Amino acid sequence: MKICRHSGGFAMYDVAAVRKRFPALNEGAAHFDGPGGTQVPDTVADAVAETLRSAVANRGSRTAAERRADDIVLQARHAMADLLGAVPSGIVFGRSMTQLTYDLARTLAKQWGPGDEVIVTRLDHDANIRPWVHAAESRGATIRWAPFDRDTGELPIEAITALLSEHTRLVAVPAASNLLGTRPDVPTIATHVHAAGALLYVDGVHLTPHAPVDITTLSADFYACSPYKFLGPHLGVLAASPALLETIHPDKLLPATDAVPERFEHGTLPYELLAGTTAAVEFLAKLVPGDGPRRDRLTRSMTELEHHEQSMLDRLELGLSNIPAVHPHGSPTRKRTPTTLFSIDDIPPTKAHEFLATRAVNAPAGHFYALECSRWLGLGDTGAIRAGIAPYTDESDVDRLLKAITELAT
Repeated sequence: MKICRHSGGFAMYDVAAVRKRFPALNEGAAHFDGPGGTQVPDTVADAVAETLRSAVANRGSRTAAERRADDIVLQARHAMADLLGAVPSGIVFGRSMTQLTYDLARTLAKQWGPGDEVIVTRLDHDANIRPWVHAAESRGATIRWAPFDRDTGELPIEAITALLSEHTRLVAVPAASNLLGTRPDVPTIATHVHAAGALLYVDGVHLTPHAPVDITTLSADFYACSPYKFLGPHLGVLAASPALLETIHPDKLLPATDAVPERFEHGTLPYELLAGTTAAVEFLAKLVPGDGPRRDRLTRSMTELEHHEQSMLDRLELGLSNIPAVHPHGSPTRKRTPTTLFSIDDIPPTKAHEFLATRAVNAPAGHFYALECSRWLGLGDTGAIRAGIAPYTDESDVDRLLKAITELAT
């Protein structure tokens, strides 16, 4: 058991106990592929299966099946609101973060035209770039590109402020880079964006699994994330203030409700996946012992998880630094998520991926849809090897990865 002592009190993060709750780990692989999607605990799988075995119908209040469907949706909205520091009526569900971003981009772009500008960054996943590029192009608006520092992987505040003007309509930034782990200073960026009269769209897919999130503190107008990156099922979530959502009118079916947030959700929601999302949030809230409202328990658990994952990342990066053939990409000086990207001399990333798989180590290679980021780093469309720490990562996983890389590189 790993025991952590912090100024806030005495808390425990028991990674061995956490690992027992993940059936997939029984297959024996060491998983460093969490940035692409985590494994799920037993309670999430049970919640999905139980919903599929139960009577559900279109949401309503007359039959047990209708009430069950309605309860599942409302519970999932409350769970995600607790996780993100949002309000339930500001939680929108969709098939994926990509789909939600495309939908919102098309809707917001109805108000754009020639002379308007949208800022995107070279640091982001393409899901927070291409929807805005396509939407801007469709209206004759201009895309402005914010670069990041190739050496550190940091996104300087000046990279955004240098592009802001009275013509800026929206700025899209990552809360954390899915390729490098970089965590830009979103609150400061938000201050400048709002002073320019623009909206801020934050890709929180890679931050949400690793740290406490409060969209109010971040000052994000929109915050998007994916439950399957934090132990849940494949789904997308968009959080915003209900008042802001009330001002936005997406295309929808004529009989569909115009209520917020339902007006943004097309068709019948996947009840089983929503039940799994609630179960994932509950699991996160119970990572460390403690009582109190779920929001408080989540903040405490995610804080302790952040400490655990950072210690695993420190162990990994120290080990990699002792392998001369390994070269890391980016070294953020601010706080980062537990993600590292690296190359090995004379070994193509795909070959490294294949070799590691033979050693039951899942550490994939590529650009991971952060195509602009990979190209800006000089890695082209090939990318590099990415290793991400997850709640179930322990020291033996890290040591197995380091042993395999040492074997490969020598």
